[in-house]
Amino acid sequence: MNTLHRTKSGLFGLLAYMTTSSTWADWELNLTQGVTDISRDVYDMHMFVLWICVWIGVVVFGAMTYSMIKHRKSKGSVPAKFSHSTLAEVIWTVIPFGILVTMAVPAANTLVRMEDTSDSEVTVKITGHQWKWEYEYLDSGVRIISSLDPDSRQAAALNSGIDPNTVDNYLLEVDNPLVLPVDKKIRFVLTASDVLHAWWVPEFAIKKDAIPGFINDMWTKIDEEGIYRGQCAELCGRDHGFMPIVVHATSESEYEDWIQAQLASAEAEAQSADREWVMDELMERGEGVYGTYCVACHQPNGQGIEGVFPSLVGTDMVLNDLDGHIDVILNGVEGTSMQAFSTTLNDADIAAVVTYERNAWGNDTGDVVQPATIKDMRVQ
Repeated sequence: MNTLHRTKSGLFGLLAYMTTSSTWADWELNLTQGVTDISRDVYDMHMFVLWICVWIGVVVFGAMTYSMIKHRKSKGSVPAKFSHSTLAEVIWTVIPFGILVTMAVPAANTLVRMEDTSDSEVTVKITGHQWKWEYEYLDSGVRIISSLDPDSRQAAALNSGIDPNTVDNYLLEVDNPLVLPVDKKIRFVLTASDVLHAWWVPEFAIKKDAIPGFINDMWTKIDEEGIYRGQCAELCGRDHGFMPIVVHATSESEYEDWIQAQLASAEAEAQSADREWVMDELMERGEGVYGTYCVACHQPNGQGIEGVFPSLVGTDMVLNDLDGHIDVILNGVEGTSMQAFSTTLNDADIAAVVTYERNAWGNDTGDVVQPATIKDMRVQ
């Protein structure tokens, strides 16, 4: 608005300001058409109902305005004496009924199509965790964890000193996006491990709850390659705003290449977990794991937030209780915000972050935790 005050004044200035393209983008009110057949059907249904509402508004308010002007007291109009009209009652019952049926038929057809997950070509299981998404490609065995990207997480940390406006796609970027092929019918099965979540991508016009102990499903078929962003649409806890969704829609060949790369990476990861790691390797990897999964609560300096999240600096568990430290990361702490990472982090990641926490910020215990140790504790 400063530009407005410097250049124009009054209503003319306001209109001139609002006709700039950037301002219109900021004031966009309508739905987008999206990149799927369903999203376009939803958009068309929305516009159809909108214009019906506009027509009803014009007729009703037009009749009211005409009546107030035509039959006002100053013109000598005398109120009618009848108490009701059967014809009027039939008209204002039949017309709304016809309008509702006109809207209900296409709406029902769209809803039926939205729920039809048959004949899918790719199936992805989505599991909501506080506060990240787990994607498992059931056709290929690929599994990834998608969390808020490190740049956004660092900017969101208490007293970070980072201006969120300098972070691209702040709170809307992830470290591992969901990769999907275009022109394929993709079925999603949804559940959650802890509380209610909801997976929502506006450009696909799909949103459904992820419920612990329950399986929901939905589907999409993406027409255009690109990056599409969404968010958890259910208030799932303190960090609800920190679990975005990013989908990379690619060609079928690029999707297959990505699947093969993920399988190869998983195989290499499994092999590397069986070897002996040195301190420097574990510290470097652990710092990355900590920055992705732990820094929001325990802060970059490990001090936590007094009365909310415990410090990891100089505490008895970190300095003396190695097994307890590993158990907390594997299984979480019931009744607190400390979640279990046994299903979301692999043995090497947990070994690395435990090593990092026990040797960072002056703790200097000298403990070097191997992935094999984590593997053994999982089966106890």
